[in-house]
Amino acid sequence: MTTEVRLEHATKDYGDRVRTRALSAVDLEIRGGQVTLLLGPSGSGKTTLLNLLGGLDQPTEGKVIALGQDLGTLSRRGLTLFRRDNVGFVFQFFNLVPSLTASENVQIAAALVGLGGREQSHAWLERVGLGGLDDRFPSELSGGQQQRVAIARALAKKPRLLFADEPTGALDHEAGAQVVGLIVDAARSSGCAVVVVTHDETLTAHADRVIRLRDGRIVSDGLASVERAP
Repeated sequence: MTTEVRLEHATKDYGDRVRTRALSAVDLEIRGGQVTLLLGPSGSGKTTLLNLLGGLDQPTEGKVIALGQDLGTLSRRGLTLFRRDNVGFVFQFFNLVPSLTASENVQIAAALVGLGGREQSHAWLERVGLGGLDDRFPSELSGGQQQRVAIARALAKKPRLLFADEPTGALDHEAGAQVVGLIVDAARSSGCAVVVVTHDETLTAHADRVIRLRDGRIVSDGLASVERAP
């Protein structure tokens, strides 16, 4: 498996007069075709780490090397284009456009990278189990269905990197497990690197690798099969 994203001594501070350290000197490699889970209590640095990996934020110190590109050397527009062309995001609260149908929500993201079209959108919605719901608006879908649309939207770009921040947080256990299963299937079939932030320990059953954080530092990093062993 190839290394898709590498953090080199990445540190992230917030604030000016009073500095708060959210992440401290993290070295990490994320590999293609692998599902990595970021676990830890609230305030441990999980989302900060995900934002650095996805180019949504920049480290105060250190480097983020993604797909061979030092993200710190890119302009704001360069970062926007990098994310548009290479990264899919799935968030806890779906972030669908309420005035667009399920199909249109998928199409608008894919069109940004030249992959739009109703047929392709329909195919992705079928792939996530929403065949026949193309013309439903987000308000006409359940929470689990909306999250599936969000996943289809992210995957329709055919990203090399897929990041999910608490994607099951607004769902019940059954719907959450189904959503994570879809994300895992995407990694297996496309070879993209997948990183999922969660507080749900049961999701380790779906991962290849589990990284635990505390107080802005990685405290353990290992194979999920080892984590699940009795």
